Amino acid sequence: MITTQSIADIRAQVKAWRQQGETVAFVPTMGNLHLGHITLIKEAKQRADHVVASIFVNPMQFGKNEDLDSYPRTLADDQAALVAAGAELLFTPTPEIIYPKGMDAQTFVEVPRISDELCGASRPGHFRGVATIVCKLFNIVQPDIAVFGQKDFQQLLVIRTMVDDLSMPIEIIGVETIREDSGLAMSSRNGYLSIEQKQQAAQIKRSLDAIALSLKAGNAIDSVIAQAQTELSEAGFKHDYLDVRNANTFAIANDTDKELVILVAAYMGTTRLIDNILVSR
Repeated sequence: MITTQSIADIRAQVKAWRQQGETVAFVPTMGNLHLGHITLIKEAKQRADHVVASIFVNPMQFGKNEDLDSYPRTLADDQAALVAAGAELLFTPTPEIIYPKGMDAQTFVEVPRISDELCGASRPGHFRGVATIVCKLFNIVQPDIAVFGQKDFQQLLVIRTMVDDLSMPIEIIGVETIREDSGLAMSSRNGYLSIEQKQQAAQIKRSLDAIALSLKAGNAIDSVIAQAQTELSEAGFKHDYLDVRNANTFAIANDTDKELVILVAAYMGTTRLIDNILVSR
């Protein structure tokens, strides 16, 4: 696997592959890779001739009091995992390469409405940072396919909307959430949790499953959510949001919608965890 910080190197290698009539899949990450990330690489490998990955802890998507400085950086381990999974090209730029004029002078991309709700409301500016860096990386790599995890469902929808609105010739693939044995969604931030907190955090998935069963049984959304919020609080979580949306439009779900996504964000100690599941009824 080639590792480079050079935009020119990335473009030259991708151009060489294209000249041979070969396709390129891309998996952008912030590093500290776990099985969820590796699953994305393997999915990309099945869908294209070549796989490009990136590792960049994007300062534009972190708020003032968030964990940018402490976010785990494990490049050597990540490189070994990417090689084993089949990635051939790794882009590891610095903030100075991505934002040479600084972030305040950087042109940005913003997806309206979706970016302002749920995680967007809790983390103002977060999805502007996500959309901007993904747009930049797409312009650098110019992939045929890009692969993302469904654990960040709102992020996936922001990226799909951006690609559609800006007429980017890129197929966006969402991959089902990979979970620990307890049901806890895999996340780089799980490393912040103690063993006891990890056991408690597994309640998130159990609550989502219970909500799904209740909604399928025809119970009203508002009452189901209220009960689940109480249960999460009793399990030691600090509430951020728990919501049900139309899985296709992201509008607030009503009791006649058939395709739903249940989304949750909650704090276990100081660690913010997110998860979601899709429901058809």
